[in-house]
Amino acid sequence: MSIVKKVFAKANASLIKKTNGRLGTQLTKQSVLVLHTVGRKSGKAYATPLSYYLDGENYLIVASNWGKEESPEWFRNLMHHPRTTIQVKDKTFEVEARQAEDGEYQHLWQVVTRKNSQFLEYQKGLTRRIPVVILNPVQ
Repeated sequence: MSIVKKVFAKANASLIKKTNGRLGTQLTKQSVLVLHTVGRKSGKAYATPLSYYLDGENYLIVASNWGKEESPEWFRNLMHHPRTTIQVKDKTFEVEARQAEDGEYQHLWQVVTRKNSQFLEYQKGLTRRIPVVILNPVQ
């Protein structure tokens, strides 16, 4: 991720936290959540703002990494520690994350690409399949 994108992401996560979700959660037409992860090697806590999409009660996030061939660090960390928290507007709650499997992937890919066609453009230039991650709220 470029330095500008990193600085923006960090500033946006801070803005969401400081305003209790009143600011920073709506970028253009995309709704934004803050994903909390733990570094799989460092153990360091990270807060990453990401666009999200809904499928029933589940939150969907996409590990596109801005169209780069490698998966984003947040995705690798999340797959290593799948139980985490997210902040959506003024609510923070626990979720269990998992990568969409073959049988459900196509449906979920359509859900997210109907809302954000940029993912289709990213996918065209990649050899990897962009993961769709399902965040299931823990009751």
